[in-house]
Amino acid sequence: MTDSATRPPLPDHLSVDPRSPHHVAAVFEHDVGIRFNGKDRTDVSEYCISEGWIKVPAGKSVDRKGNPLLIKLKGAVEAFYVEN
Repeated sequence: MTDSATRPPLPDHLSVDPRSPHHVAAVFEHDVGIRFNGKDRTDVSEYCISEGWIKVPAGKSVDRKGNPLLIKLKGAVEAFYVEN
């Protein structure tokens, strides 16, 4: 129970990419889970709860810099810390 007191609050918009202005390194010190339209997702690269979307990789496609191409899916988004 003391671990949950030290966790930072989950932001409305969060990105895995460290170059993004929406990347919060303190959040990634803990396991974060995403529930999209009632199903748990493990491949989410970015999410926005208030706008209701997530970005996930589009297969194995990459851009010319080697970053995965992302597609935006719209629906109900819920972020939570995974209990160990």
